Amino acid sequence: MLQEYTNILVPLDGSKQAEVALAKAIEVAKRNQAHVDLLSVIDPGQFGYNLAGLADGDITYQLVQDSEAYLQKTVDKIKADGFEDIEFHIRMGSPKPIISQDFIRDHHNDLIMMGATGLNAMERVLEGSVTTFVQRNALTDVIVVKTDLQNTLLEK
Repeated sequence: MLQEYTNILVPLDGSKQAEVALAKAIEVAKRNQAHVDLLSVIDPGQFGYNLAGLADGDITYQLVQDSEAYLQKTVDKIKADGFEDIEFHIRMGSPKPIISQDFIRDHHNDLIMMGATGLNAMERVLEGSVTTFVQRNALTDVIVVKTDLQNTLLEK
């Protein structure tokens, strides 16, 4: 049985693995005439700051601005390459529940495509990887991309 996906979620953290997953997700989306949601999750705990506090407002603002600039550049590149059905989103909080459940509920994604590893090696050691958590707890299908690190969209 051939599964057709219509709404693909690709979590991005700036890592090469995430960008490879994105390149493959765009190919799947083209074949299925699907929509793609790019998601960046800013985790306040990752930086050791209380980002909800007023004193850290500048840090929060800069993190959101940096994430938005990265996602917009990525979307612009993909659209320039001819794929239009794509949007980006930014959420604050823990990536594990946001990617595996919260975002899926809000946007009705039927597939998550993500890299095997991300930027944060320390979290993998202390808490286990986000990818592993998503694989085990996602409300939808998950494809973990491990190959073709040389072929990312932003390097073409």
